[in-house]
Amino acid sequence: MSEAAASLPPGQGELLVVDDEPFLREAVAASLRFLGFEVTTAENGAGALRLARDRPFDLVVLDVMLPDTDGFEVVARLRRDGLRVPVIFLTARDTQADKVIRTVLRRTRPAAAAGPVLTFADIELDQDSYEVHRDGHLVELSPTEFRLLRYLMLNPGRVLTRAQLLAHVWDYDFGGSSTVVSTYIAYLRRKLALYGPDVIHTQRGIGYSLRLPRATDGANGAGD
Repeated sequence: MSEAAASLPPGQGELLVVDDEPFLREAVAASLRFLGFEVTTAENGAGALRLARDRPFDLVVLDVMLPDTDGFEVVARLRRDGLRVPVIFLTARDTQADKVIRTVLRRTRPAAAAGPVLTFADIELDQDSYEVHRDGHLVELSPTEFRLLRYLMLNPGRVLTRAQLLAHVWDYDFGGSSTVVSTYIAYLRRKLALYGPDVIHTQRGIGYSLRLPRATDGANGAGD
C-alpha cells in the first residue's frame, strides 16, 4: 500500500496497535475503535511483523520497547520488506489514550484530499510512481528527500517546524536531532535548484515552508 493510501479521514482506516502492556494496548485500541477505526492488536514485534506483512494496514501505533525486539527494528524490517506504512511510536508509559488519538488524527488527515500527483509551481510529485519532475526534468531524490518534499508540498505556504518535520518525515515523535532536518533541506534545495529558483523558504529559528519564488530570486535562494 502506498503512503497516500494512509491519508484517510477518521473512521476509514485499519490500524495496528502494538504494545506488550495489555492495559495500554487495549485502552488505545478501544479509544480508536470508538472513533470508528478498525483496530488489530499485537503484543510483541514478531506478531506485529506477521500481521503487517499479511494485511494492508493504514497506520501502525508502535511501542518502542517490546519484549522480543524494539520498535525501531520492527520498522526497519518492514521497510526492508518494502512496506511504507506510516508509524507512530509510543514512547512513554504514561501516554494517555486521548493524546495518542489526537496524534493519529493529525498524522492521517493531511493528505485526505490530495490526489496521487501533487503540484507546486513547476514541481510535480507523483505519489504512486515516486517520481518528481521540475520544469519537465526528472529530479532524482532519495526516499527521505522524497518524503520531505511530499510533506512540504502537502502544506504549501505553511511554516513547518523542525519538530513537525521530524515527526512526519522521520517518524521521530519521541524527539530527534534537528540537524538532520537542515541537512536534508540543503540536499533537497540543491537538487531542485538544478532546474529553477529556490522555493524552500527558511524561517530563522522556526522551520521551513514552500513559497513561490519572487522575480528577483536567483537559483540559489535562501540559506539553510
